[in-house]
Amino acid sequence: MGAKLFKMVNVLITSMVVLFILAAVSTVLIRGIPYIIPASLKAPELVFAIRLSLLTSIVSTAACLLVAMPVAYTLARYNLTGQGIAANLLRIPLTLPPVVSGVCLLLLFGTTTFGEILARMGLRFVFTVPGIILAQFFVNLPALITVLKAAIEAVDIRLEYVARTLGCTPARAFLKVTLPLIRNNILAGLVLTWGKALGEFGAVLMLAGATRFKTETLPISIYLNMATGDMEALMASAAILILIAAISLAVFERAGVKLYERVPGL
Repeated sequence: MGAKLFKMVNVLITSMVVLFILAAVSTVLIRGIPYIIPASLKAPELVFAIRLSLLTSIVSTAACLLVAMPVAYTLARYNLTGQGIAANLLRIPLTLPPVVSGVCLLLLFGTTTFGEILARMGLRFVFTVPGIILAQFFVNLPALITVLKAAIEAVDIRLEYVARTLGCTPARAFLKVTLPLIRNNILAGLVLTWGKALGEFGAVLMLAGATRFKTETLPISIYLNMATGDMEALMASAAILILIAAISLAVFERAGVKLYERVPGL
């Protein structure tokens, strides 16, 4: 195959994929955007769903970052017994269907002694807002760990050793040397994690349920409105999710975070 023909085939396939995605997304936006304001005025539950989605996705993303950073550093920098097994276990939620992840969480926190103890302590996750956050956290944590681990591994560990010879503790060497070097990767990982949390449906449905004005996130709102045939509210919710995703990507691209170029492993 000649160079020109090879290039034409690649460009053609790329263009077809871009047009396919654009056509699918545009169809929802064209039909959904005109319904956003009317649906919001007529259906207070849409406003509730937006607020709950933003709240839970932000909290779960922050929790993912707090946990993913030390886990990623452990996997990238230490050689521990059973580390390979632990790494594989951490990836399990990546390969599970979200619905199955939700079932796992539902059984753990709803039917076990551990779940009952937490419930008596006031920590209830089944059919509650904390359950939404927990489901988003469980599903999205492994992906963020993977991104951060790859970013940390890409930083020469000798830079940390040099910082430690100059008097830095291991923690300070990480904060002063490694962390600034992977800040773009962190931002990219966060925006992807937040976007996935915002759109999480299967695990949230199984653990937190689908109760209007209680556990109704935007994806749950789409599900409920589809079940009742409220196409106006459905299209408005879908359009809002697409707009939020597009705006968040544009903001981080403008800030200099090129997701697919700067995030190792993606």
